[in-house]
Amino acid sequence: MSEFGWTLIWGLVLFVIVFLVNYFFVLKRGYKKITSGKKTKKKMKRIEDFIGFSILIPKFKLDVNKMNLNYVFVLSSLINAFIIALVFVVIYSIPWDLPFQILLGFVLLFGLIYALYELLGRHLVKKGWKKDGNKKN
Repeated sequence: MSEFGWTLIWGLVLFVIVFLVNYFFVLKRGYKKITSGKKTKKKMKRIEDFIGFSILIPKFKLDVNKMNLNYVFVLSSLINAFIIALVFVVIYSIPWDLPFQILLGFVLLFGLIYALYELLGRHLVKKGWKKDGNKKN
């Protein structure tokens, strides 16, 4: 098998691992802590405090109460895993010097984050999970 084939296999393995870790240990565990109802002296976290949602909710004016959070968690985890795996495969496949690979990695990372979360936000708006759904802004 060629070196690029092995890189794709490692990218697929990385995709699955990142998806599972992000979904079960970051998003689900964090959401369970929020909904458990334990109030401490510290500021209570909200669903808007999750990294991906802190950008999506205010930008697209999404209503958290209308959203199917499990669906959004799966999509967000898939996006995060896809971004990390794709950047890994591209960077590992290109035989450049390390500084140029790092620079390309940052450009790809930020570009993919912006583009894919923009698409996710538009998809969630089309599903009707926007605040004041009857009004067009």
